[in-house]
Amino acid sequence: MNTTRAVLFVYRELDVKLRAGTWWRRRFHHRAGEQELEDALHSFRGLPALVEDLTSGAASMVYRIVEVERPLTSLTRETPVRFWPSPRDTKPELEEFAPVGTCDSIFVWWPQRDDARKSAVPCDAWGLGMAASQWSNGATYAAVANAPSSAWKNEARGEVWLHEWLQGVWAGFAARGFRMPTCDDDGAELHGYTRSPTHGWTEYYRDLMSGRVADGGAMTGIPLTAWNEPKRGIIPV
Repeated sequence: MNTTRAVLFVYRELDVKLRAGTWWRRRFHHRAGEQELEDALHSFRGLPALVEDLTSGAASMVYRIVEVERPLTSLTRETPVRFWPSPRDTKPELEEFAPVGTCDSIFVWWPQRDDARKSAVPCDAWGLGMAASQWSNGATYAAVANAPSSAWKNEARGEVWLHEWLQGVWAGFAARGFRMPTCDDDGAELHGYTRSPTHGWTEYYRDLMSGRVADGGAMTGIPLTAWNEPKRGIIPV
């Protein structure tokens, strides 16, 4: 069994001044409520069981949760008017709690939206993920924002975290020579899968994580045997 060492950074408070070009400036401040945090942690704690289930026990995950005391005070511009908490913005926590060689996967939860004020930081998606790199101390990196309770309940438990984690995971296995399906973990509909009202897209992820997605006459994805191959951590840089 391959065990991923993960850490989740929880940022309860966001206090940033955003600027896009020379014409748009804005301050955004929000402290997440208890229900928002409870929803996110309930989902995240379901991720290890989901990983193990979808790989038939070939992969597992252990994790630490770090509740960051300081506000998140910067965001990285992803597009001219959209932002996210990149490794540059979480660098103090990366250096203290996830130095190089100690962690395989990093997760970030942040208060992107203030529903009471109907205000939100412009962001491309609920979550964003990236492959392991020196920028993230050699670990995969995924950020997930706060959301209404209904959004978490509309997913299989842990699914949004799994999806963003897979953004980094499939890239690492592809770099080792394993063929991934077209559109990778975003390709469910393209490959004929339908979303379950109770299990979301997890049946697609199950096939992706066991090398059973049919694409171009071949089976693609991460074979179960690949999870146990010798490597430098869970995903090579």
